[in-house]
Amino acid sequence: MQIKRLRIAGFKSFVDPADLRIEPGLTGVVGPNGCGKSNLLEALRWTMGENSARSLRGAGMEDVIFAGTATRPPRAFAEVSILLDTGDAANPDEREVVRRIERGAGSAYRIDGRDVRAKDVALLFADAATGAHSPALVSQNRIGAVIAAKPAERRAMLEEAAGIAGLHVRRKDAEQKLRATEANLLRLDELIAEQDVRAAALRRQARAADRYRALSEQIRVAEGRMIFARWRDAVAAADAARAEAQAAEAQVAAATA
Repeated sequence: MQIKRLRIAGFKSFVDPADLRIEPGLTGVVGPNGCGKSNLLEALRWTMGENSARSLRGAGMEDVIFAGTATRPPRAFAEVSILLDTGDAANPDEREVVRRIERGAGSAYRIDGRDVRAKDVALLFADAATGAHSPALVSQNRIGAVIAAKPAERRAMLEEAAGIAGLHVRRKDAEQKLRATEANLLRLDELIAEQDVRAAALRRQARAADRYRALSEQIRVAEGRMIFARWRDAVAAADAARAEAQAAEAQVAAATA
């Protein structure tokens, strides 16, 4: 991976858009103290995913936005883009990584114009054995920190120099996914147990409903039979009363004659 261009706008002392082209060979940036040489390195690290405001010599991440001067108003955002060549001399492959921060809105990343996560940017640079914390980016007081580094920190530097940092990032990501999957499986077991309890309760309710429907049907049949028996008795009683009435009428007619 080769950095071909660094474009800065609104980042710290770079209030106006500025391009730093890095041509093949040795590129040097010289100037007096306070002209912004360290800001170039911090712009690189910030775009690569640096999220520690203290390491960028600020109290908060919004401190990287141009704060204004007596003659220039403050900017509302800062944006830095890095043009990379991830191919070789025969097959160049240019990619652009952009990080933008707005006041009160946080920062966002883009790779080739597509919104991505900070982890995607870190993985891109880790695959190229570099990144925001790469030992190749030597800032102020960095040499002393490297000398006084702990064995684990030196091991991380050596692994990054060997180009296996990306593998560690992917392994860590895979381990996190596995842990998340295990947690989901445990939760799934709990949900299945809860659903089994609910299914057992529903089966009991279903059996009770079936029994209720069967009893209700039997009750309706019994009530129908009872009503039919009462109707039949009533018809028989009506016929008997009608016959008695006719006999009485005949007797009255005979007696009258």
